[in-house]
Amino acid sequence: MEFYFSIYVSFNDFLPFYQGVVKNVEVLDRNGNVLHINGKYFRPFVTASGIHGSFILHLNTSGNFISLNKI
Repeated sequence: MEFYFSIYVSFNDFLPFYQGVVKNVEVLDRNGNVLHINGKYFRPFVTASGIHGSFILHLNTSGNFISLNKI
């Protein structure tokens, strides 16, 4: 399964997710589905300005995480 979404979060707003204090990031995909994604998967994409851009989330047929890529 593939889900496309955009996210724009400042570094300070994302910090609790990055630190693991808050576990899941809630995003709305292009089809209106609400996704809850573990914040740890966003760590490679965090910059000094936060997380900005479009992403694709890949899940297996059971709904388990496969990958998260910036597009």
